[in-house]
Amino acid sequence: MGTPAPDAVKRLVDRFDQNHDAYLSGSYNEAQLRHEFLGPFFEALGWDVYNHQGSAMPYRDVIFEDSLKVGGATKAPDYCFRIGGMRKFFVEAKKPSVNIATDAGPAFQLRRYAWSAKLPLSILTDFEEFAVYDCRSRPVRTDKASTARIKLLRYSEYPDRWDELCSVFSPEAIRRGSFDKYVEDTKVRKGTAEVDDAFLAEIEGWRDSLARNIALRNPRLGTPDNTADLNLAVQMTIDRAIFLRICEDRGIEDYGTLQNLIGKPGVYRRLMERFEDADKRYNSGLFDFRKDTVTPSLKIDDKLLSDILSELYPPKSPYEFSVIANSVHSSWFKVPGTEDRKPGTKNREPGTDEVIRLTAGHQAKVEERSKGLVPTRALDGPSAPRKLSAMPSEPRPALTDVSSKMSPKSPGQVERGEKSIGVENLVRTAEALSVMAAVLLRRL
Repeated sequence: MGTPAPDAVKRLVDRFDQNHDAYLSGSYNEAQLRHEFLGPFFEALGWDVYNHQGSAMPYRDVIFEDSLKVGGATKAPDYCFRIGGMRKFFVEAKKPSVNIATDAGPAFQLRRYAWSAKLPLSILTDFEEFAVYDCRSRPVRTDKASTARIKLLRYSEYPDRWDELCSVFSPEAIRRGSFDKYVEDTKVRKGTAEVDDAFLAEIEGWRDSLARNIALRNPRLGTPDNTADLNLAVQMTIDRAIFLRICEDRGIEDYGTLQNLIGKPGVYRRLMERFEDADKRYNSGLFDFRKDTVTPSLKIDDKLLSDILSELYPPKSPYEFSVIANSVHSSWFKVPGTEDRKPGTKNREPGTDEVIRLTAGHQAKVEERSKGLVPTRALDGPSAPRKLSAMPSEPRPALTDVSSKMSPKSPGQVERGEKSIGVENLVRTAEALSVMAAVLLRRL
């Protein structure tokens, strides 16, 4: 016999039914729903939503992500459910007046979060309805609400189908492996794309376009003798832009800082100003222009840079950088040609990474790096970090785990012009800086 619905769940269903019209009015908001219905609902499933056990932050079952705001909009899911500090699924809450069965916007938002975080399943609910989504397929803004949805329940069904919910989404079921089995059994056979593979493919496209444009607009780099500098210029430009974009979604940089450059004259000059400003705040070789003498004087077409930057923001971008695991960042930041070795020496471990080469006709060509000699350009010297390790995304790292080389220059806060980020937000700062650590690992 299955697990019967607790009396607490039956009371929630009865109360919602009795006041149905009031809850569907626009005046009943999402915060009230979370407090009165969703919190108790998931407590009944066995989750310690309100941390009755008094667990420290890295070990809590449920993390409320709604404190991360950018421009007044929520930039993370409402709930993150974890086992042993590891994310298992997100829950995105909407007020009952939102029709989650037909409204495609909330479904896209949830799938964007979960796909970026590499979570196979996540939940969208307004209590009136409970939708489970397979989040392994890349979300597209034009998708219907039903796309990738594998379960949709009405609130009146909760008592009769409680065992079905418990068998997948309770912490006990997850520990028994039932959640993973359900994920495997509902696996989508086609149309899936891992977030790191998808984004890496986009990065490779940007590398190709930037290489050709930089070689064309900067004659000193358009010769075979300067292949190493060309590789450096292309990859550092991409790495820096992506790092600042990650910081925006994590609330460390002002959201839209790079987006505001799109379509304006002198995009690269304005972008360099952002990079130089970042060098004043982050003590790291990523923005060290004492060692990098190549990129400050580059000329790059405005349209090309505007196109690349626009692909880092919605609606063109399906990525939610605030929830993407640091292990995924590490796989993106490939920096062939910038390892710490002298030009003309062999690769330590020859592989199939791509490198930019200039043809006899002085055109840039992106091709696989194979065994043999590959020109390189290193950002070495006293300021180059030497002993860094990529930090796991879960549980949240302690501030002391971040290398002093990667920490903000001002103790206790990250300065942002006249603004500052206080100590209470330094954990998120540490996470973003660990991304930079992962970037720089590729240069060791």
